[in-house]
Amino acid sequence: MLKRKVYQKILVTTIALFALFLIYIIPSGKVSETLSVKETLEYVDVSNTSEIYLIDHNDYVARTVVPVASEENIEKQVRELISILTIGSGGESKVPSGFKAMIPEGTKLLSLLYEDHVIKLNFSKELLDVKKEDEEKLIESIVYTVTTLKEIEHVIIYIEEEPLTKLPQTNITLPATLNRSFGINKQYEFTSLNDIDDVTIYYVNKYNDEYYYVPVTKYMNNNQDKVKIIIEELSAGSMSDTNLMSFLNSNTKLLAVEELEDTLNLEFNSYIFNDLEEQKILEEVVYSICLSIEDNYDVKEVNFIVNNEEIYKSVLKTIE
Repeated sequence: MLKRKVYQKILVTTIALFALFLIYIIPSGKVSETLSVKETLEYVDVSNTSEIYLIDHNDYVARTVVPVASEENIEKQVRELISILTIGSGGESKVPSGFKAMIPEGTKLLSLLYEDHVIKLNFSKELLDVKKEDEEKLIESIVYTVTTLKEIEHVIIYIEEEPLTKLPQTNITLPATLNRSFGINKQYEFTSLNDIDDVTIYYVNKYNDEYYYVPVTKYMNNNQDKVKIIIEELSAGSMSDTNLMSFLNSNTKLLAVEELEDTLNLEFNSYIFNDLEEQKILEEVVYSICLSIEDNYDVKEVNFIVNNEEIYKSVLKTIE
């Protein structure tokens, strides 16, 4: 009997020591931590991004980039972008610091239909619950964001099945189908009602040491080629009475332009370089020029030429 009790005590002690050994080699939370890491790797993919147009800290509708799900279905892509644009939505968490969403909280995207490069967006009536000064910016934000998707060229906005043809507070009439010709961050610089043309130019802005781009559509009396206007405006260095800037050297000259079927060849003097010896062009200069050209020309490629030599080639659809 005594011998049996001794064996029992030894067995209990052995089991207890083994349990303590397991606790020692597997720290508290180890298993749950491992599972958590696995879940993160499986469900969060930050390698895929999309352009989006949000309100920046200076109240411009500005271009930035957000992580999005890797999704081939165009309608799902649009729903995700609209979610990011909507205040109080699940997607709003992707809005970068220094920017804010534009679509009012509580707005629902009731339905959408995509066909033949046109997206039809049917919103609930809350879409128009914005301040008067934000009505036009709201439309700009939606149109420019959705048309970043290469499959989409035009947007039609509905409010609970009724086409939105006029903004209720500003009385701005909207075209039947919207595209980037609607303009963005509009500025009116014309002195005559004759020969008014518009050109959209991308300037640089900065928040917390991060650069991003702000498009401005200028309406002016200027019958030059748009690319010449773009270079002249950007070489001015900054836009007056704003904090928008350009890094293009003021001595830069556009010497020649050749527009082919899908390509724009631009010949510059050597002041296009930020480093003459290495013949390098600042990234911000390339982006400002190429993004501006993309909004004003139907071309796929831009070539930068100096002294009859191709220095840089940019395929517009790959700019992110």
